[in-house]
Amino acid sequence: MRVNIALLTVTDTRTLKTDKSGNILVKKINKAGHNLVEREICKDSKKDIKKILKIWIKIKKIDVIITTGGTGLTGRDITPEAIDEIADKKIPGFGEIFRYISLSTVGTSSIQSRACAVLANGKYVFALPGSSGGVTDAWDKILVHQLNIKHKPCNFVELFPRLKEK
Repeated sequence: MRVNIALLTVTDTRTLKTDKSGNILVKKINKAGHNLVEREICKDSKKDIKKILKIWIKIKKIDVIITTGGTGLTGRDITPEAIDEIADKKIPGFGEIFRYISLSTVGTSSIQSRACAVLANGKYVFALPGSSGGVTDAWDKILVHQLNIKHKPCNFVELFPRLKEK
């Protein structure tokens, strides 16, 4: 099953051309056979991030939103806070597993990541770091599997029809 993905890069310094992490994700999304249906860059501004996310969670054809950038500890890193404000449910296991995986890559520096995931209006929203290594770890070791309908014993894709149940 092809998953429709929207990609948002949160940065004050990059353009689509110089967005290394975003470009890595575009290649990985395409290689996995998914559809990149939206892609934007926005400033490290909670208001700007929320504005885009609120639009995207209303678009029927989008299944998954991935953000890259703004998950660190500095004053400008605001992506998790923006995502929390549009969330219906948190998916704490994503950030926990991401930091566990990152431990083998960047050691105890993984503690500085606030990578996270939520459900918003029946869509998965994943906040990944802005580093090329961070997005590679998140995609190659978590998302490529969880966004594959064939992954067992379970995956995110098989839950799509039930995410908005009452």
